[in-house]
Amino acid sequence: MKPILALRDQDTLLKDIKSLKEVIWINENYTKFKDVEEELPISYKDVLDAEKRLNRFQPFIKKAFPEIIDGIIESPLTEIDHMKDRMEKDYGEGIEGKLLLKRDDLLPIAGSIKARGGIYEVLKHAETLAIDKGMLSMEDDYSILTEDRFKQFFSNYTIQVGSTGNLGLSIGIISAKLGFKVKVHMSQDAKQWKKDLLRSKRVEVVEYTSDYSKAVDKGRKQSDKDPNSYFIDDENSKDLFLGYAVGGLRLKDQLDEMNIVVDENHPLLVYLPCGVGGGPGGITYGLKLIYGDNVHCFFAEPTHSPAMLLGLMTGLHDKISVKDIGLDNKTQADGLAVGRPSSFVGNIMDKILAGVYTIDDNRLYEFLKKLYDEERIFLEPSALAGLLGPILLHQKENATHICWATGGSLVPEDIRQEYYERA
Repeated sequence: MKPILALRDQDTLLKDIKSLKEVIWINENYTKFKDVEEELPISYKDVLDAEKRLNRFQPFIKKAFPEIIDGIIESPLTEIDHMKDRMEKDYGEGIEGKLLLKRDDLLPIAGSIKARGGIYEVLKHAETLAIDKGMLSMEDDYSILTEDRFKQFFSNYTIQVGSTGNLGLSIGIISAKLGFKVKVHMSQDAKQWKKDLLRSKRVEVVEYTSDYSKAVDKGRKQSDKDPNSYFIDDENSKDLFLGYAVGGLRLKDQLDEMNIVVDENHPLLVYLPCGVGGGPGGITYGLKLIYGDNVHCFFAEPTHSPAMLLGLMTGLHDKISVKDIGLDNKTQADGLAVGRPSSFVGNIMDKILAGVYTIDDNRLYEFLKKLYDEERIFLEPSALAGLLGPILLHQKENATHICWATGGSLVPEDIRQEYYERA
């Protein structure tokens, strides 16, 4: 099964999207970063402030999660040469330059990219509440937040979120650890094991028979009725976005340690699985702040749920849903099962995202098996969407390709086996 490579005009592209074909869309609005940076609603200063806040919380993370020795929630960057050889052989296409995997599946606490944004926003909310009550100052050692008096204080407050799974896990686990009451509103696409894991952490899971957008809408309305409830809005949250953007900044140190140069003659191409858009959008923005026009980011979406692609190519953002063009929004990539994209993220990506491509569910499973066979790395289906990017996008010999692995380490062993056998 070879990917479809041809570029299309918008009418033909829309027809192919409706037919569930794999497509690639190159963004005609793509602009030099310095020409648009000042127009964007997020600044470099905002991202640096977010990084400082995460640094303040290091002592708390170290004490609350002793397995995180330095208190930094970060993931490794790994070369996958065996997988590169396998892909070149299977597709008959050379992948020029290095092929790396960003292992957000190994992020501590939540085992997915959502640990970046979800945990950051909860920590910020906790800090704000504690400072407002005079219980905490920014000069304190934040390990005091593990004390019972803080848990008792936070137990008066509720945090709520709508999720297909991984965002709910990240927010549920960290919120419960701090002492908050937590409600996660989950759509029909959410996997049972994720619901079970959340309940084991004393998180209330509210299930819906509708899709992601409805779960978010109902969760938001329920939260709005309670003055002590805080709703984390995956579709519109600046704080979530900032948590992800810090991940883009930190990647530079890892590339420097590997002696990988990124400049005009050594471009960086990054492939990010996309659901509602916050995670990949934040990473893209963070990378653009560091590397400007020398980094090119592409989102990857399932053929049944190309929400961000549809929003960007039509310019309608959240005013159009995949169901409006006859798609069912049903995919095995549960974290990407989103029918309507974030307008907040879409508007930021409008001129800084290089493009979007779609990937068939069967190909996700093919990649799942190959990556495990070649590298002994297990990822959940949605986390494999980035691997098609290096096959689709040919670059000069000195390019570096990074596929962002968004989750999978918390998947139970029996489910892993089921996924592998399906492949």
